[in-house]
Amino acid sequence: MKTSAIVPKAVSRLFIILIVVAVIILFRVDHNKLQHIYFAGKSKWSFVFPAILILSFIILFVYCTVNKYSKTDWNWVLVLNTFILMAYFATLYMRIYELVSH
Repeated sequence: MKTSAIVPKAVSRLFIILIVVAVIILFRVDHNKLQHIYFAGKSKWSFVFPAILILSFIILFVYCTVNKYSKTDWNWVLVLNTFILMAYFATLYMRIYELVSH
């Protein structure tokens, strides 16, 4: 039971720290390059699924925090969602950094 409470806390904190570090690094780049980055998806579904993933992270994070990480199943769902969100943001960050760094 204790592991299922520690892991979500650690993974969620790691995710928030990585987001803050990525934002700080991107703001150190030339701001003129950041103004010319646009997201153009081929279909609306390319924006819907990441939005659902982010919204589910927020809902799960709030739910687990309010319940003080006492629900084991929800804790592991939060961990899984956070890992998927980390992978998504890592690929997005690499793509944006590649466009801005040149």
